[in-house]
Amino acid sequence: MVKRVMKKAEMKVYKERLLMLRARLRGDVSAMEQNSLRKNRSEMGEMSTVPLHMADVGSDNFEQEFTLSLMQNDGATLSKIEAALERIEDGVYGSCEECGAAIPKTRLNAIPYTPYCVKCATELQS
Repeated sequence: MVKRVMKKAEMKVYKERLLMLRARLRGDVSAMEQNSLRKNRSEMGEMSTVPLHMADVGSDNFEQEFTLSLMQNDGATLSKIEAALERIEDGVYGSCEECGAAIPKTRLNAIPYTPYCVKCATELQS
């Protein structure tokens, strides 16, 4: 059982930060989806009348794959944010899920959705 390592007032600050980050990422993902769909639809109309150069096709494919990669990364970050918000609701935010130690506030300020202290995160990445 993990004990509460942070006061409710402190958790409230991190909750607000996480909610703002979540809103921004959701907006970014929605904007990327809309731009990608809008671009694909406009290009469909052009394809029948304008010949395409192979370099243009390659650039467009790269841009589309890059956008999809960004959306996937943002989706993973959104999942981590949701999990952090759940930890706040459960009263265990700020404690490492691996060892139970307190996560330093400097780490939480840099990565507010992290579930691990630096030591455990380093070990898990190895």
